[in-house]
Amino acid sequence: MVGVGAHGHTNPHLPVMTELVARGHRVTYAISEPFAETVAGSGATPLVVETALPDETAAQHWPTDAVSGMRLFLDEGRTVLPQLLDALERDRPDAVLYDIGGYAGRVLAHRWDLPLLQLSPSIVAWEGYEQDMGDALAFLDEPDGLAFQHDFDAWLGEQGIDIGWAAFSGRPPRCAALVPEAMQPNAERVDHDVVTFVGPALDRRPHEEEWPEPDRPLLVVSLGSAYNDRPQFFRDVIAAMDGLDWRVAMSIGPYVDPADLGEIPENVEVRSWLPQLAALRHASAFVTHAGMGGCSEGLYEGVPMVAVPQAVDQFGNAARLVELGVGEHLPADEVTPERLREAILRVSGSPEVAARCRELRERAREAGGARAAADILEDMLR
Repeated sequence: MVGVGAHGHTNPHLPVMTELVARGHRVTYAISEPFAETVAGSGATPLVVETALPDETAAQHWPTDAVSGMRLFLDEGRTVLPQLLDALERDRPDAVLYDIGGYAGRVLAHRWDLPLLQLSPSIVAWEGYEQDMGDALAFLDEPDGLAFQHDFDAWLGEQGIDIGWAAFSGRPPRCAALVPEAMQPNAERVDHDVVTFVGPALDRRPHEEEWPEPDRPLLVVSLGSAYNDRPQFFRDVIAAMDGLDWRVAMSIGPYVDPADLGEIPENVEVRSWLPQLAALRHASAFVTHAGMGGCSEGLYEGVPMVAVPQAVDQFGNAARLVELGVGEHLPADEVTPERLREAILRVSGSPEVAARCRELRERAREAGGARAAADILEDMLR
């Protein structure tokens, strides 16, 4: 498995590793040092590699500029590939799995002619994707975008790969999508011979902690792991819940000092990180940045959501949650304690939202998760 050292690119895959190990497979997982212990907890053996990516565990920020972010993954591929070739030359694998940003994995499979399965923690491309997304991808026609495409194609050419960067990064030969199919735009136009929506692989998650049963309604709050340096937002949440007989579990990330949030009431628990899935099992509402990991966990546990997107794909995910009828979208620049409070009470008190949450919870669980992803790989090996 060739992973990416980021929470949103690592946590979704770990249950698949646990399932494969339980079936008797030997799994080596290429990952940066800060995530090695977490990977080892899945049963896989970490292969620690040097990385070109920001270290989220050391509060290093990801870029907000799209081209800079895409170039980071290209640089990561260039950095990791020679390490894989050197480390695995005398112990070649029988198959390669890779994250959507683990480009070195796809190159490795090409070089050694191995079965290849992408594990996607986000939406996948559909027929007509490039045309439909033309406006959103217009930045690629700017000088920085053109330079990035040239550099990516040049690297692929050096590896003997001639399909072009867009197909290489966005059109895997086989993919297990670890997201609820309900979150996928234009799902009917996805090539289901290539992509199987196994859903969030949360049926095998040994590294997850427990969360105590609350004595009143529970609100879970998180802006994810990358774009969460928002102390005013967390102050607004505290103010929004003032006077309500709720418990609040709030993950503020590594950048915000709890002292900057002012007086924290007894019913509000503030942590830099919390076991989100465990907490969501007891939640009455979830205020989320609408990252795909958070959306998947919210749907898996059937929790009404208030989406406050911050960057990248979160805006599209927030809109999708509204379309599905499981929550509301509150733009970040429109957040006030009053509007937050009203949205939380609306989604948590709506019978219609509750019914849709139950329906989509069952759908997410029926998709198969880690076991279905492992089945695909074993079919490829056979």
